[in-house]
Amino acid sequence: MPAEAVPDRILDVATRLFAALGYDGTSTRLIAESAGLNIATVAYHAGGKRDLYLAVMERAHQAERAFLEATLAGLPPGAEGVRRLVDRYLDFCLDHPEIPALWMHRWLSDAADVAHLEGLYVKPLIALAAGAVREAAGPGADLDYAVMTVIWTTHGFCRGGVLGPDGRRTGPDDPREIARFRAHLHRLAAGMLNLPVPSPLTEETPHHGRTAGDRAPARRAAG
Repeated sequence: MPAEAVPDRILDVATRLFAALGYDGTSTRLIAESAGLNIATVAYHAGGKRDLYLAVMERAHQAERAFLEATLAGLPPGAEGVRRLVDRYLDFCLDHPEIPALWMHRWLSDAADVAHLEGLYVKPLIALAAGAVREAAGPGADLDYAVMTVIWTTHGFCRGGVLGPDGRRTGPDDPREIARFRAHLHRLAAGMLNLPVPSPLTEETPHHGRTAGDRAPARRAAG
């Protein structure tokens, strides 16, 4: 492996392990072994486990912020804009499953000694999204709770899916379940913001679970 590629390799492996096992369940030794390196090399390039975790969360945040800013830059007004924002967010989480996983570990008190990340990263993005839908929202809508509910629901679907008739989980890998969840998310967002609730007959025809003509480019995490 070229020396210049080592830091990115370490960060990619750390992202995958923190997303799968959480910060508390991941050791520096495991990161080193999974990257095909020794602990000293990892420490030289990336520091300790806390340093790596902060770098992983910073990179995840930058990806989320870049996505949100790009989406809001071309957002149409009204209910159409709300649906597009919801669609793009779902697509983003499906394309980057490690990001919902990282945050959901924190919901379960993972990395409790690194307590400042929600205030540093999450709150500004919630405020940005809430501000973007403020004009579209009807009277009495709680914008912060509406945005957070979309986050909670989308993360839950992308990580846990739904139970099928046989009791097995399905969802993130099933285009029909993605389309079904997307339509549900449209109705949920409309209801929370006191907007006209779309009928299933007015929903766009899904393409592999994504609305036609409004699909985000697929990008997967390295490692």
